[in-house]
Amino acid sequence: MFNSREYEWSDVNVVAAGRPVTGIRGVKYSSKQEKEVLHAKGNKPHSIQRGNKTYDGELTVTQSEYEALRAAGGGDILDISIDIVVAYGNPSKGDVITTDLLMGVEFTEDNTEWKQGDKFQEKSLPFIFLDKKNV
Repeated sequence: MFNSREYEWSDVNVVAAGRPVTGIRGVKYSSKQEKEVLHAKGNKPHSIQRGNKTYDGELTVTQSEYEALRAAGGGDILDISIDIVVAYGNPSKGDVITTDLLMGVEFTEDNTEWKQGDKFQEKSLPFIFLDKKNV
């Protein structure tokens, strides 16, 4: 029997710098590779050549979660290098747990934005990382 149930936000768990991130509002990450078609005789490509891989993402957290990460970095979030574990799925609902390990994460920006009417502070923290493993 096929289970067509989709993963939900409540099924996502993130661990950064060895501690669960409870003030998480969003996470995204991607892997990219340079690719280029190789032309030779004729007008159609002969192959696709591959180049460097890059990895980047963004962690969106509450202000209190940001402060905890900043403290872990000795006061500057741009100075830390951490691993982030993202696991999603709920076995009690029949899901298989999928786990991604983002290795060597370093934040590239530390920005602050306040708007009239805000009820809490949300921080978007772009990052780059060295590799992604499915564990």
